[in-house]
Amino acid sequence: MDDSDEGTEKIHYICQTYVEAKGRGGQASLKVDKLLQYTTAAQAEDRAERESRNGSCVGADAYMISEDPSSGEVSAPTFLARFGRVPDDEE
Repeated sequence: MDDSDEGTEKIHYICQTYVEAKGRGGQASLKVDKLLQYTTAAQAEDRAERESRNGSCVGADAYMISEDPSSGEVSAPTFLARFGRVPDDEE
């Protein structure tokens, strides 16, 4: 068995969509709707743009994260593209 890939960082490209949800007191907030994974940044960005134009969501993010397979640690997201209403980076 070859363990040469064990220490290699794994990159995940994600499209995440948001819908509006009513919170306490009737205030609107954003809620994650779909979380879709792709093999390239371009695929994630294209899907986020298409989803943002779809009437079923209010916004979409395309981002990447890296995963260390040996420890399971995942990096903070690096945003590639943001469309429509999306949460602030700090949320």
